[in-house]
Amino acid sequence: MEVTTTQSRVKGMSSDIPRPELAQQKAVQPLVHLVAGASGGLVTSILTSPLDVLKTRLQSDLYRIPSASGAHALHAEATPAVVGRLGAPLRHVRETAQIFGLIHRTEGWRAFFRGLGPSLSGIVSATAVKFYVYGNCKTLGARLLNRQEDAAVVHAQAAVAAGIATCTATNPIWLVKTRLQLDASRAQAAGGGAAARRYKNSLDCVRQVLQQEGVRGLYRGLGASYFGAAETALNLVIYEQLKSFSLEALGGARTEDATTWGEVKHWISTSGAAGAAKLVATLATYPYEVITTRLRQPMENGAPRYVGLVHCVRSITAGEGWSGLYGGLTPHLMRSIPASIVTMSVYEFVLRWAGA
Repeated sequence: MEVTTTQSRVKGMSSDIPRPELAQQKAVQPLVHLVAGASGGLVTSILTSPLDVLKTRLQSDLYRIPSASGAHALHAEATPAVVGRLGAPLRHVRETAQIFGLIHRTEGWRAFFRGLGPSLSGIVSATAVKFYVYGNCKTLGARLLNRQEDAAVVHAQAAVAAGIATCTATNPIWLVKTRLQLDASRAQAAGGGAAARRYKNSLDCVRQVLQQEGVRGLYRGLGASYFGAAETALNLVIYEQLKSFSLEALGGARTEDATTWGEVKHWISTSGAAGAAKLVATLATYPYEVITTRLRQPMENGAPRYVGLVHCVRSITAGEGWSGLYGGLTPHLMRSIPASIVTMSVYEFVLRWAGA
């Protein structure tokens, strides 16, 4: 009896002692989300770089206001008066096509990868931070709110936290990327080629910003970018709901289904949900993208063109109308929807591969 009791006590005690392999497995889970997000961001940033350059230039006003000379005249031929009679949708498409050709003729194909360095570091960092925070806040939020992880409120709080964390951590990278992409156009407008560029590279851009604007200069547009948290929340909540709905419509989701059809079903549900969710979220929140780009533009004559978010909105609507808040929408949709599909597909693949 004593032997039996002792063995029982030992067995009961061993079940309460945390095993190293279980602790290690739990510790690895957050890193899985980080690696999965970074992998998706890396693939996306390389494939969509040309459309990112187009989007940034169309969002800016450095060359959208025709003038006799200077940077504002760079793309004057891309925005003829006759386009205004074709309506906003056709104007976006025509501007995109003409500026694409103009960039290729005047700057060469390398211009489509201008700012790729900070784009790579920015997208990879942003995607890693976003999914690291999102994946772990879903688990934490479900526990604190006493809800299932697939509940909409759990997705929403995790997405908002992920959006705020991402904006704060990566704003300096996006500022540098924006200024480098706009700098190429200013150089061509000045007719001086590479020598006329304000920034030699990313490090030189950071140096000049710190010298002329201080540390606060690296965070221009941060307030406006926080509105991107709304896009992130809307995008991820819609994505999770559409993914669950499409999986059920295709016969249900089974993580152990490793057949070819099982993988195809999972990819269809993921890619379809990612594309549809990104389309809805972008159309609902796009103006913040234009405002953020304008606030990050280089200073003119030692002073920023826009002194704040409210002033920026008033200036755009007064000078360009409400349609000015949707500049660059066409290349943004052409870039962001495939990018979202690629990012989410890679993210989900890495999670499934890691068994998370």
